[in-house]
Amino acid sequence: MKFSATPLHGVMLIEPQVFGDTRGFFMETWQIEKFAAAGIKAEFLQDNHSRSRQWTLRGLHLQQPRAQGKLVRVPAGSVFDVVVDLRRSSPSFGKWWGTELSAENQRMLWVPPGLAHGILVTSPVADFLYKCTELYSPADEKTLAWNDPSLNIDWPLPAGVAPTLSAKDAQGKSLADIEKFP
Repeated sequence: MKFSATPLHGVMLIEPQVFGDTRGFFMETWQIEKFAAAGIKAEFLQDNHSRSRQWTLRGLHLQQPRAQGKLVRVPAGSVFDVVVDLRRSSPSFGKWWGTELSAENQRMLWVPPGLAHGILVTSPVADFLYKCTELYSPADEKTLAWNDPSLNIDWPLPAGVAPTLSAKDAQGKSLADIEKFP
């Protein structure tokens, strides 16, 4: 596996080694010793799977105070994955970064606790898998506004296309008003 730092402190882009032949492929998506050697020490408590249609935007989600670290990947389709650093002590506090995750590139992303996270589906349909270091807690769930002008996230939406949002995601808080982490 290849682990690459991103512009956000602690966020890692992961490229698994893929072994393919005429039958298909095999890849390792989690191995505790390899991840620990890359500085990712995580105990996963919950796995989730979502499927969404094109131009669905999910996020930007976080849990506060029961923050979740997430290991995310896309086994079918493609998404634009975005993280926003909400850790006051981080050198990248208040900044965002995004990348494409897809079945084709087979990359994964490690999102440490303390970041807001969201995806925009860019293919006709996409499956999104993520392992979480904390259980889902509805009482701790928060949403950062996907379109907060202070963040100016460059979502790859075609001109004239609005994302499909849940009612919760349409009511996200601004960066100024969202709960932060130490």
